[in-house]
Amino acid sequence: MGSNQELSSLPEVLLEFTRLERDRSIKSETYSFMMKKMEDARIREASKIGKVRVIDKAVKNPKPIKPKKFNNVILGLLLGLMIGVGFAMGIEYFDNTIKSIEQIERRGLNILALIPEIQTHFSKRRSKKYVKSNGDVKKMQRRLIIQEDPKSPISEAYRGLRTSLMYSNKENSGGNIILVSSSGPGEGKTTTIANLAITYANLGKKTLLIDSDLRKPVVHKVFNIPKEPGLTSYLSASENDINKLICKTEIENFDVIPSGVIPPNPSELLNSKEMSSFVNQIKEKYDMILFDSPPLIAVTDAYVLLNYTDQFVLVVRAGVTEKGGLKKVLSDFNLTDNTIDGVVMNAVNEEHSYGSGYYYNYYQYYYGENKD
Repeated sequence: MGSNQELSSLPEVLLEFTRLERDRSIKSETYSFMMKKMEDARIREASKIGKVRVIDKAVKNPKPIKPKKFNNVILGLLLGLMIGVGFAMGIEYFDNTIKSIEQIERRGLNILALIPEIQTHFSKRRSKKYVKSNGDVKKMQRRLIIQEDPKSPISEAYRGLRTSLMYSNKENSGGNIILVSSSGPGEGKTTTIANLAITYANLGKKTLLIDSDLRKPVVHKVFNIPKEPGLTSYLSASENDINKLICKTEIENFDVIPSGVIPPNPSELLNSKEMSSFVNQIKEKYDMILFDSPPLIAVTDAYVLLNYTDQFVLVVRAGVTEKGGLKKVLSDFNLTDNTIDGVVMNAVNEEHSYGSGYYYNYYQYYYGENKD
C-alpha cells in the first residue's frame, strides 16, 4: 500500500525538480552575464582620461612642411650641373675633330697662324659688297681675302703666316719652295696657299703658285684662268717651254701655273726627271714658289712633292679635321726624313676659340671696327 503511494507521487516531484533546475540554470547564466558586464564597466572606468587642461594655444607654422623649396632648388641645380657636365663630356668624347690649339700642340706641332672663319667675318659686316645671299657666302670660301679686304683680320692672319714662315725659313740657293697640304679634303688648303702667295707678291717678291693637285685641281677656278696648258703639259713632254705654262694675274709679281690635263698617273709624273727639271728651271725665275697638292691621306702625291720643297705647311680646319687623320699623317711623317714646319689652324670661330680665344678676340676687336 505504501509503495503505490510513492510511485504515484513521483511525477510531481520530477516536474518540480525540473522546474527548479531550469530556474537555477537561468539565474546562473544571468549571474555570469552580470559579472561580465561589471568587469567591462570597471575596465571602461579605469580607461577614462582624467581632466585635460590646455596650457599653450596652437601656433600656426609660417613655413610649409611641403614642398621644401630650398632643398628642391639645390637638388635641381646639382642635377642640372651633373647633366650638363655629363652632356658636354659626352659630346667631347664622341667628337673626333680637332678644335683647339692644345690638341695640336700636344702632338708636338708648331702653330704658324690662326685663320678666322671667312663666313663668320663677312656675315658680321652685313655689307652688300660681300654678303648678298647664302650662295655668295659659300663662294666666299675660295675668294682671295687678301685682295678683297686687305684690312680684315683674315688678311692680317695670312700676313702673320707669311712672317712665321720667313722667320723659320731655311737657307737655300735659288727660290724658296713651300708646299701646303692637309690631311683630308675640304680643310682650306687651296684658300690658304692662294692668299699666302698673294702676301709674298705684295711684299715685292716674285711669286709663282703651281697647282700640283693633278686629281681635283681648283686653282684655275680661283684665279679664273685656263686649265690648259699646265704642269702636266710639261711633265708629259707635250710642251717644253715653261714660259707658255705661266699665266699672268692682275696682281703684281704674282703668276700661276695651272694643273693642265688630269693624267692617269699623277704620282709617277710628279716623281719623274721632268719634274726635277721643271723645279730647277722655275727656281731661277722666282723668289717664292708655292705648290698646292692633294690631301695627304688620300694619295701619295704630296709626299713625292716634299722632295722638291724647302718648307711644308699643314692646314688643319677647326671642327673638320679628324683626329685620326692627323694621327695618320704624323705617323707617316715619322717614317720619312721630312718634317712639318708648322700648322695653320683654319676657320677658327668663337665656337672653336677656346685655347685661341685671346688671339681671335684681339683681332676682332682691333680690326673689326674698321669701316674703311
